[in-house]
Amino acid sequence: MSDLKPLRLDIVSDVVCPWCYIGKHRIEDALKLVPDVPVEVHWRPFFLNNWVPREGISREEYLTAKFGSVDAYKGIAGRVVAAANEEGLTYHPELVKRQPNTIDCHRLIHWAEAKGKAAEMKQRLMELYFRDGGDLTDSNVLVQAAADVGLDADDVRKRLATDEDVALVSAQAQEAAEKGISGVPTFVFAQKYAVSGAQPAEQLARAIRQVSAEINAQAAQ
Repeated sequence: MSDLKPLRLDIVSDVVCPWCYIGKHRIEDALKLVPDVPVEVHWRPFFLNNWVPREGISREEYLTAKFGSVDAYKGIAGRVVAAANEEGLTYHPELVKRQPNTIDCHRLIHWAEAKGKAAEMKQRLMELYFRDGGDLTDSNVLVQAAADVGLDADDVRKRLATDEDVALVSAQAQEAAEKGISGVPTFVFAQKYAVSGAQPAEQLARAIRQVSAEINAQAAQ
């Protein structure tokens, strides 16, 4: 067993951010490159589109508001789809019909964290959205996603119907914004160093190794 002090890694991202989808895959690849370094991963919420109402809006309305028109997004989407494909991920922007507000998704990730399933929950929601065009504004879709990763469906359904942890998740997202995080994914190492964007796995692995060495050298002093 390693006697190194674990490196805390906070990953600030949103489930509807395509670069976060790609970045999740890259950080997981990075962790495989440094199996000897103990890392504690925490998934942190971010609202890419905090102006989208809780019930969500049509994808067409969203793309028009954000990019000027549906067609304007097509060129951007093509580049992201290609980048996702290179990671072995699938993104079908044409299947997405509804743009969600992601507060309920972040609540699910927070609840899944208590069972050590935050990464699985996040992955499931991202796959539903990017790969399958799933409607993340539909509570039945969210409940099924939670059940898919081993959470209790009835329990999740009851909790989603309340405001449990809405304030907590909102405060965490607000805290990230107040710290100057505006682009996601952002990887925060040891609550000190931040790397923004879906950087290559090798680069992220290097950062993990460097910061781990630094915090362990300080701990040994």
